[in-house]
Amino acid sequence: MPADSTSPPLLRLGGVDKSFGAHQVLHGIDLELRAGEVVVLLGASGSGKSTLIRCVNRLETIDAGEILLDGVPMPLEGRELARMRAQVGMVFQSFNLFGHKTVLENITLAPVRVRGVPARQAQERAHELLARVGLADKASAYPAQLSGGQQQRVAIARALAMEPRVLLFDEPTSALDPEMTNEVLDVMSELAREGMTMLVVTHEMGFARRVADRVVFLDAGRIVESAPPRDFFAGPRTDRAREFLSKILTH
Repeated sequence: MPADSTSPPLLRLGGVDKSFGAHQVLHGIDLELRAGEVVVLLGASGSGKSTLIRCVNRLETIDAGEILLDGVPMPLEGRELARMRAQVGMVFQSFNLFGHKTVLENITLAPVRVRGVPARQAQERAHELLARVGLADKASAYPAQLSGGQQQRVAIARALAMEPRVLLFDEPTSALDPEMTNEVLDVMSELAREGMTMLVVTHEMGFARRVADRVVFLDAGRIVESAPPRDFFAGPRTDRAREFLSKILTH
């Protein structure tokens, strides 16, 4: 489902700065995502990709600028932040599942506690989502009984259980071997086909080429290129992006 280029942005970052101590990590980031759009953030380690994505749902506070979801500024704290954060799902590099809870409990916890969904309804939805990510038979398993790829697919199901407007992915396959990586990328590709709005930090160039509507390239905390993947990979405009691709695509 292609994004509607005429609609107002679902997510907008305007002039976002972020520093850790004396080190400025993000410089004046302007970025928009429309409903149904998949944007992949690329850049070398330390370019600010993960910090940017963590700022979107206030896991990191910003020093300047604004972040708006559907035209409404993201609150700084409190109940309103929790309510809006529920609309912005996050899938982490390290899964972040609760080891002492079953897969089913991991998926139903937030809908019941944060959204007030009745437990039985949350469980029914969790079973649907597990089937969707190919893990219908794992509801009663614990995370330690699953492979890394299976744990990450559970993490995606957990994020989807909150019915988010936007899904953020912070290098979701970097801890996985190639076979498990493909399991996770297949699920993400299917979500994109279904029209989920996604902001993805990844080193998976094949995924970026195939699935992204737009590639955004960061260098030293600044957006230096933004283009459809076909254009970006065929002819990056900046020396820095050409250098990055020459290293990535030759390995």
